[in-house]
Amino acid sequence: MKHLHLPGLAPLLLIGSIAVMALLIVMPLGVVFSEAFAKGVGPYLAALTDPDALAAIRLTLTAAAIAVPLNAAFGLAAAWAIAKFEFRGKAALMALIDLPFSMSPVVSGLVWVLIFGAQGWLGGWLADHDVKIIFALPGIVLATVTVTLPFVARELIPVMLDQGADEEAAAVTLGAGGLTVLRRVTIPNVKWALLYGVLICNARAMGEFGAVSVVSGKIRGLTNTLPLHIEALYNDYDFVGAFAAASLLASLGVVTLVVKQALEWRYSCELAVAGRR
Repeated sequence: MKHLHLPGLAPLLLIGSIAVMALLIVMPLGVVFSEAFAKGVGPYLAALTDPDALAAIRLTLTAAAIAVPLNAAFGLAAAWAIAKFEFRGKAALMALIDLPFSMSPVVSGLVWVLIFGAQGWLGGWLADHDVKIIFALPGIVLATVTVTLPFVARELIPVMLDQGADEEAAAVTLGAGGLTVLRRVTIPNVKWALLYGVLICNARAMGEFGAVSVVSGKIRGLTNTLPLHIEALYNDYDFVGAFAAASLLASLGVVTLVVKQALEWRYSCELAVAGRR
């Protein structure tokens, strides 16, 4: 690969990039952690072990534990269909996958309220059968799934398109069935992209605010996820508690970045080994 040689421009761009990163990422992270520990370790730990905080953490982990596998399964199936097969409606399917990117998360949550809310299309039937979706875990999961729907699929589709379908076709010629091809050929070839998509999807699911705030009801200790808990504490002027909870989400972002770099390094190593063979 050829690189441009423009004396003086590269250092200037590097300095500018570092300055922007420091302003938009490093400085806010520093503020979050400094405010979280402003009164010492004791208040920080007390804020994180508060019953409402623990309930918010449990709810966030539960919603992500349900939403991420669902989106991983959908993303794998959708990417496999788009990249390996030709069918009518492929362009429409790709557009639908990208729809959550172009739609406000608040609108995504409002859609579920209009369907399952007390005054929604199915609200009366759900009330008669004592089924709770809005202001309960199912609604939070639905909102989270909707917002994070594209992440796994969008990581897998370019990789699968680049790989083509030759190996799958060879496996079918040798008598392998569809599930065998998927399990033995397709998934091993895209495992790093799949893991990366799941990682990004999980981080997005745990940090989702807009859609979840619409469907949750913001009931402390019951339907407040961690981002909603942070907002509630901040509005109550409990800054140590709010920033302590925020530090958990910030830590998740840092861990996501580290794991992402590790996955990319491992993938590049495998490509290098494959290239020497």
